[in-house]
Amino acid sequence: MSEAPYVPVEELAKQLTVSISCIRGWIRQGKVPKHTYIKVGNTYRFNIPMVIAALTKIPDPEVKPVDAVVEVSSIPVPVQLELNFNPDHDL
Repeated sequence: MSEAPYVPVEELAKQLTVSISCIRGWIRQGKVPKHTYIKVGNTYRFNIPMVIAALTKIPDPEVKPVDAVVEVSSIPVPVQLELNFNPDHDL
């Protein structure tokens, strides 16, 4: 367990330069794990180093990895059509 003191949500929000409602949203979404804070009644106290460590380890589920390799055979190549038009014969 970390030796850092547990601080109120206002201090955590100030440290991370986000709003208090942002911190509360992160708690509801599970981005701030339960082991990083204590809750007594409606009062939360956070261990700032543990919160920061947890936030930097959680991948954003909205970000999808992009494959850097694209097979050339999977890209359609435009085809030029040739028309053999003979004005004397094709009219």
